[in-house]
Amino acid sequence: MRLFSCAARAFALSIGFVGFAALVASAPASAGDARHGATIAKRWCADCHVVSNDQASAFADAPSFGDIAQRHVDRKEIANFLANPHPPMPDMHLSRSEIDDIVTYIRSLDPRPAPSNGDGKDAPQPKNG
Repeated sequence: MRLFSCAARAFALSIGFVGFAALVASAPASAGDARHGATIAKRWCADCHVVSNDQASAFADAPSFGDIAQRHVDRKEIANFLANPHPPMPDMHLSRSEIDDIVTYIRSLDPRPAPSNGDGKDAPQPKNG
C-alpha cells in the first residue's frame, strides 16, 4: 500500500511539474529592454529606418520607428513582423529576446500612454464614418 502511495505522489508531482512548465511557457512575455532595443535598432535597422530622433535620414520607403509607434499597432503584431520579415526587409535572425527588446523600444517612441488592457494588444481605435 505504501509503495502505491509513493508512486502516486511521484506521478502527481510530475504531472504538476509538467502543468507548471506549460503555464510558464504560455505566459505572456515580459517587456523587453528598450535601451538594448535601441542599440540593436541603431546597429541593424538604421540603414533603412529612422530609428531615433538624432538620425537625419534613411531609406525613403521604410517607415521610421516613430511612425510605426504612432500607428499604435500591438506588441504581438510588431514582434510577428520582426520574426517573419519579408522583402525588402532582410531576415536578421533575431532572437526572441532581441525582438522583445526592439518592440519595447519602438513602443517607447509613442508619446501616448501605453494601453492598459493587459493582453499585449493596444486598445482598439474608433472607426471613422
